[in-house]
Amino acid sequence: MNDAGWVALLRGINLASRNRVPMAQLRQVFAETGAERVRTYIASGNVLFTSRRSGRAALAKALEQAVEERFGVAARVILRTFDEIQDVAGSHPFGADASRTQVAFLDGTPSATKVKALESLEVAPDRVHVAGSEAYLYYPNGVQGARLSGALVEKELGVAATVRNWRTVTKLAELAQAE
Repeated sequence: MNDAGWVALLRGINLASRNRVPMAQLRQVFAETGAERVRTYIASGNVLFTSRRSGRAALAKALEQAVEERFGVAARVILRTFDEIQDVAGSHPFGADASRTQVAFLDGTPSATKVKALESLEVAPDRVHVAGSEAYLYYPNGVQGARLSGALVEKELGVAATVRNWRTVTKLAELAQAE
């Protein structure tokens, strides 16, 4: 069986002084669950690794449990394959300037009804575009004071999410491609 390449996006760790998770120890926890070639990117909970385990949901649950047991932090783990993260990085829906774009990685695919409801919210000048299990968020005036938040995306779509800025998304895709 070939090793699958994964990017784990942990939700809610290392936010200011809350939910502290040292990256060196996080890499060790992943290795102890059977992950190989484990690397982290910045301290916001981005882990690239390979694994012989199959089954996205079971792998995410095992990683969540290991993180909670080691650090006492209940962090949702949202997984994307190396190919999926590269597809996201190649799918910017808001034109050439991606500097004000973030991506909410969803833990599942929302219903078409919920997507339509989210996309019809009055959040201008912010914009949202949902494609599969990603919600692309555009903040022309920056994130501070934005009407569209990750929490609002979660509430409207009914699925957990973790948000990354575009620079992080493209760097994760670059690291995945280098594997």
